[in-house]
Amino acid sequence: MRLFARRLHPLIFSTIHANKVAQYPHWQLHNFVGTDFITRYSMKKILAALAATVLSISAAFAQTLPPPTVAAKSWLLLDTTSNQVVAAQDPDMRIEPASLAKIMTAYVVFGALRDKKISLDQMVNVSVRAWKVDPSSSKMFIDPATPVSVNDLLYGLMVVSGNDAAVALAEAVAGTEDSFVALMNHEAERMGMKSTHFGNPHGLPSADTYSTARDLSTLAAHVIVDFPEFYKIDSTKKYTYNKITQPNRNRLLWLDPTVDGMKTGHTSSAGYSIIASAKRPNAGGDRRLLAVVIGTDSDSIRTQEAQKLLNWGFQNFDAVKLYSKGQAVDTPQVWKGAKSQIKIGFNHDVYVTVPKGIADKIKPVLERTDPLIAPIQQNAKVGTLKVNADGKTIAEFPVLALEGVNQASIFGRAWDSIRLMFK
Repeated sequence: MRLFARRLHPLIFSTIHANKVAQYPHWQLHNFVGTDFITRYSMKKILAALAATVLSISAAFAQTLPPPTVAAKSWLLLDTTSNQVVAAQDPDMRIEPASLAKIMTAYVVFGALRDKKISLDQMVNVSVRAWKVDPSSSKMFIDPATPVSVNDLLYGLMVVSGNDAAVALAEAVAGTEDSFVALMNHEAERMGMKSTHFGNPHGLPSADTYSTARDLSTLAAHVIVDFPEFYKIDSTKKYTYNKITQPNRNRLLWLDPTVDGMKTGHTSSAGYSIIASAKRPNAGGDRRLLAVVIGTDSDSIRTQEAQKLLNWGFQNFDAVKLYSKGQAVDTPQVWKGAKSQIKIGFNHDVYVTVPKGIADKIKPVLERTDPLIAPIQQNAKVGTLKVNADGKTIAEFPVLALEGVNQASIFGRAWDSIRLMFK
């Protein structure tokens, strides 16, 4: 193996609370010479891999910037801009999600709407099962005598946390609760929520309903990214149905204008929990943080602790943009191809979250899988970008082929085969 150093054109980094930008004169890139084949991925597999990648701030940084004390059993702060976990405490502890399970219920319903299996104005007949759901729990007060629209049920689910709405939506989408719960668990598996299982659509206590703060952050991020048009429902402060007006239980909607969702949960066994998301200005765009706080002692404490985490994350960390979607990070040689070079980069904007003052220590390193041999499909993985600082790798991103390259003629392939023998 040989390592080849190259220089990349100047790159501009932008940070959140600064009007100026720091220009980096060059990056070092290294070619990692490996096997003579390229692993090919379909677009779905690449996107799934990216969505499942949740990276943590390095231990070295954590030591210099200790996280706040949070009065909760488990918690996690995610920067969805970079998809990095900024800080966490016991994020993989098994917990009872309570009404946070309704986020998955909503996600499955959003998918059914996207696929036109149901529509927002579709009227749903309310079953006795939905009407009779635990009368001591949260309800939107639907009635078997009055059909209700899917739109009303969604607001009843996410704004007032109606358990009756959860059952009615489940039956509307899948026919039965059990069939709908199977869809919930299928989506959890697809998202890589390995420590999560749902036993019902509403989150009332059940031995087979459990999750973790990490898994719930993954779910919440999927809702925001996959269904932004429906995520807006979460910002509704109150909703009226059947002449009954109920407030959204997410008190941060009143306390912090940058908070626009997500959901609260409570049972006597689970305590008080919240997932709260806020979007604030970042140089060149917006930045979103998502706080997951599990098992506090009261409504006021979960609100206070979620606000504390969001403020701490925005005040102490920057989201630094490394590359734009479609920007070529390199144009390496291609062997046995109809073209001699290929553009490689990312199919999404690439950010990294770092403590303030660390941006000038960032050193991206490209490890390329060489030789690159045609045919190469667009979006095939062709390397890895490692982001280092202070000798630590703080993030990794798969580098993709931004274009496809077909095979050369039989003569071209034969000639390159001879050349490769002497490489």
